[in-house]
Amino acid sequence: MKKNNKARKDYLTWDEYFMAIAKLSSYRSKDPNTQVGACIVDSSNRILSIGYNGAPNGFSDTIFPWDREGSMLDTKYAYVCHAEMNAILNYRGSRKDLENAKIYVDLFPCNECAKLIIQSGIKEVIYLSDKYKDTDGVKVSKRLFDECGVSYNHLEIKDTITLNFK
Repeated sequence: MKKNNKARKDYLTWDEYFMAIAKLSSYRSKDPNTQVGACIVDSSNRILSIGYNGAPNGFSDTIFPWDREGSMLDTKYAYVCHAEMNAILNYRGSRKDLENAKIYVDLFPCNECAKLIIQSGIKEVIYLSDKYKDTDGVKVSKRLFDECGVSYNHLEIKDTITLNFK
């Protein structure tokens, strides 16, 4: 059989593909400042779940406090569900399927999401941005991941693609 060398060479890698899905999911977020998406994938490169940051089910986006400053009751931080949490909770299959899975997120997980990732059995985090790396929350996340055997890797996007959908 003759080889056909005409296949495209500029296609997305699996990591780029799943990160693009996570990034696309982030566009569902109503947060005016930070939109984050997540995509959970099993070892066979099958998508298990997706999520984005937003208000809890039943909490109206029109009364949701999206402010970043003020008292705890008047800011988003006490109420918002992060993309990682939503992706884990949106999964409708067997929890066993999450064991050894990967999660793609455009922002490095906070310490609360790190605990959910660990407890769900996910073993790898692939992220785009680590802009809060100097915060205590992210330092705790990395300490938790290191101690609990969850790897985390920054994804470098090649120049031939862009993940900006706007």
